Amino acid sequence: MAEIIKVTKEKYEELTSRLHYLETEARAEVAAAIKNAKEFGDISENAEYAAAKDTQVEIETEILRLTETLNHIEVINEDEIDTSIVSFGTKVKVLDKSNNEVIEYTILSTLEASSRENKISDQSPIGKALMGHKKGDVVFAKTPGGDVEIEILDITK
Repeated sequence: MAEIIKVTKEKYEELTSRLHYLETEARAEVAAAIKNAKEFGDISENAEYAAAKDTQVEIETEILRLTETLNHIEVINEDEIDTSIVSFGTKVKVLDKSNNEVIEYTILSTLEASSRENKISDQSPIGKALMGHKKGDVVFAKTPGGDVEIEILDITK
C-alpha cells in the first residue's frame, strides 16, 4: 500500500483545482491545437502538430501524477493538531544554538515544504529531529550544512 501524504486543506484545494484545470481547459486547448495543426497538412513534417502532441503528453502525465497523489492524500484537521508535541501541522519556535538564532518552522509534507516560508518537511533532517519532541527539549539534527543543536521554545498551530 502506498504511503499516506498529509496535507493542509489549502494544498488539497490547490491540487484538486490544478487537476480540474488540466482535465477540462488544458485538454480542450491541446485538442484544439492538435486539430488546428492537422489542417496544415502532412503531420509527419508538421512542427505545430508535434509540439501540440508533446504538450498533450505532458498534460496527461501531470493528470496521472496528480490523480495518484490525490488518491493518497489525507487532509489534516487543524482543530485536531496536538500542540503538546511537535507533530504534522504544528508551528515550532526553536533556538538554533549554533548561531543563537530564533526561527519558527511549520512542519508539513514534502508537497508543501518551502524554505523561503520556513515550511519544512517532516522528512527533512530538522523536521525528523523535531517530530515527537516537547517544548524545552533539545534535539540534534544532521543536516547537509553540519550538525545542528536546536532547543524547542514553543509549539503552536
